[in-house]
Formats: sequence, structure tokens, C-alpha cells
Amino acid sequence: MIVMKQALPRRTFLRGIGVTLALPLLDAMVPALSMTARTAANAPRRLGFVYCPNGVSMNFSGINYWKPKGLGEDFELSPILAPFAPFRNQMLVVSGLAHRSADASEDGANGDHARGTSTWLTGVHPKHTSGADVYNGISADQVAAPVIGRDTPLPSLELSLDLNYLVGNCGNGYSCVYMNTLAWRSPTTPLPTENNPRAVFERLFGDGGTAAQRLERARENRSILDSVSADMARLQARLGPNDRTTVTDYLDAVREIERRIQTVETNGQKELPDLERPVGIPERFDQHVGLMFELQRLAFQADVTRVVTFMLGRELNFRSYPEIGITEGHHGLSHHSDNPVQMARYAKLNTYQAEVFASFLESLRATPDGDGNLLDHSLLLFGAGLSNSNLHTHYDLPLTVFGGGFKGGRHVAYPLDTPMTNLLLSMLDKAGVPAETLGDSSGRLVPELLSEI
Repeated sequence: MIVMKQALPRRTFLRGIGVTLALPLLDAMVPALSMTARTAANAPRRLGFVYCPNGVSMNFSGINYWKPKGLGEDFELSPILAPFAPFRNQMLVVSGLAHRSADASEDGANGDHARGTSTWLTGVHPKHTSGADVYNGISADQVAAPVIGRDTPLPSLELSLDLNYLVGNCGNGYSCVYMNTLAWRSPTTPLPTENNPRAVFERLFGDGGTAAQRLERARENRSILDSVSADMARLQARLGPNDRTTVTDYLDAVREIERRIQTVETNGQKELPDLERPVGIPERFDQHVGLMFELQRLAFQADVTRVVTFMLGRELNFRSYPEIGITEGHHGLSHHSDNPVQMARYAKLNTYQAEVFASFLESLRATPDGDGNLLDHSLLLFGAGLSNSNLHTHYDLPLTVFGGGFKGGRHVAYPLDTPMTNLLLSMLDKAGVPAETLGDSSGRLVPELLSEI
């Protein structure tokens, strides 16, 4: 462990065999200077992008499933957005934005799912190919990663829930790569996602060790915290009461999520011996998404990363949701044919997605961070690359922004077909990331929508 003098270094770690455990921000890491200095040190900027596949139930025959009624501060939350009521003051609903770069153009009428995913954070029309010669644009998260992520162990983290290794033609002549990830480091370099909670956990809190050491620990259900106990005891002896409580709560959270992963692995070995899914991936959506969101919270809290992309599903996926009584496949249900019954069922699914994200928002808000909490110091985009899922439209996209950086408690409608990349540029601005343009952007959102992060 780094030796403490007047103050602990911000990047202080607990170390053990195969483990490097970053710590959350503590009072002991901030020099006892002015309150201004403390505030500046306590508020790293974070960006998160959470993607919903296959569009949403929009508005039909007077029923507003997604878009709120009313504008400005005088708006009524729609059924899908109702789970966000506790976060209304830190929520900005944005209507009218589009990704016209996701339209068919000369590629033909199909392929909207692939283009919807690949353009969501790039604003660039992807090359129509099913081969290895994919070509897109740099995504907003990867514009931010070298700037706000340069001092963190992981400049960015790319996560998903569905299969992440499909190759070949996955959508009318488009490579599977276009639907496998949101993150593009360069026009020819897509970043693979990880959907295995165990692999994410080891990436966040393990520094490798040997494969044999990691396998032995997993088989024996030994916590990674066991190997840092000596360092932990020395650190706790040096901390004040508030910091000791913070560290204890954080380590308890790490131990709990490790226990949950181990339970999944144990159950998987006992009940599903022939399943090809990698060990560590829960069968149930609610368990899987809960683990992945909790890992993101811990990564933010420990400042392991400040930039995350997370796909709640892959376009064209056939996942069912028995937890809420939906047995149809996701993609099939999205093609509701304007049938009121099917639209209502799809809205139920979309509301469920909002509920699991709202739980993540609550966990961020409940985690102290400097002079506020993790939600205060994060800027998170939640939405989809398709709007009307039945028609595969890429205009008037369903988009909401949460956290610090925009004036919350508002529904703002822009002229139809305003580039979504204008919103992404504004988010980069508020995160302190310089960028003159992004994809098909034509400018920023109007300044009065912005506030301090």
C-alpha cells in the first residue's frame, strides 16, 4: 500500500495475490485546505450510456407510452418514464432528435437494427459490409475516455447482457460487429463488450495473478478481500471514523456482489451442467442486469473508470421476460403492428427496463461522493437507437438524460430531425471533453439547458 504522509494519495490501493483493490474517495485523500479545493477534488466527472434494443412503444391513438405530455417544467411523466419520478429534478427528457445517418440511404430498406446501434454514439452511417472491413465513426464515449479516463485504471468499460461474440452477417448484409457494441475507438476499431459478471468483477478488482490462482480462488469460494486483509487492517488503523465507515461499507458491497456471483456460478454448475453460457452469467434477466449495474456503481465509486457503455440487450434479440409475465421474444414483441394489446405489452417491457435503470440511479444517489453523491457527479444517457419499433424509425428518438450537468425537471422538444449528436456534444462539453464536432452534428443544445456538473 502507498505510505500515507499528510494525506492519502487519491489512487490508493489495497493489494493482495492477484488483487489490486481501488478505494473510494476518502476525506484522508483530500488535503485540509479550502472548501473550494475539497469540492474540486471530490467531483470527478463521469459519463454513462445505457442502450435499450428494438426501440420502444411510442405514442398511438392518443396514448403516450413514452413521450410526456407538456413541455418545459410543466410535463406529465408517461407510463414508461413513470419509474423515474423520484429523479424528476435530475432528469431531462429530450424529444425531436434523430439519427438520419441511420437511415437506409443507398444501402436499401433493411438493416435498421444494425444502423440504429452503430450510429447511436457516432452519428456516422456505417459501411454496408458483413466482412472484416467494417467502418463507422469514433463514438462519444471514446472521445471522452482519453480525457476524463486518462487517470483511471480503465479509461472506459463496455458492457452488455446478450451474446458478445457473434460474427458474420447479422442484419441484411451488415456485420454482427455493428450490433455487438456501442463503442468505437476509431472508425475501424469496435470495442468488444463483456457480459459475464465474473469477468467484469475480475477486471475491476483483480490484477491477474496466474490463471491457476484465480481458478483456485473461484473454486474455493474465497473472496478477493481475503488476500488484502493485512493491507486493509493497516489502512483502517490510520483512518478517521467517517473514512472507516466509508471503507467498511464499500468493502461490504464488494463482498456482497462477489457472493452473488459465486452463488450464480454454483447454481449454474449444479443445475445447468450442459449449458454453453460462460460461468458467471445468470439465467434471469433481473439477476443479470442487477449485477451488471452494481458493478458499474462500484467502478464509479472506486474511480476505476469514469466512462461506461451498457447495452440492456442486443438488437434482434429474442429474450423473454418471465419475471413480468412476458413470454414472447423481445424483437418479435416489438413488431406490434399498431395492435393496442401488443403495444401495451411492449410498453410493459419498456417500463420494466426503466425500472431496472431507476434502481441503478437510486444506488448512485445513495452513494456519497465528495460534496454530493455519485448521481450528482455523473451524466447518464438512457434511450434507444429506434423510436417506433414497428416501423424502425430513427427520428424523434426516445432519450432521457440524468444526473448533473443539465437543468433537470424538464421535457424539451427540438425541431424534428435535430441531430442526436448535438446532445452528445453537449454532454461532452459538460464533462469537460473538448470536441468541435461528432458525426453529423450541427451544433450544441441551446445553452440555457446546461448547468454545472
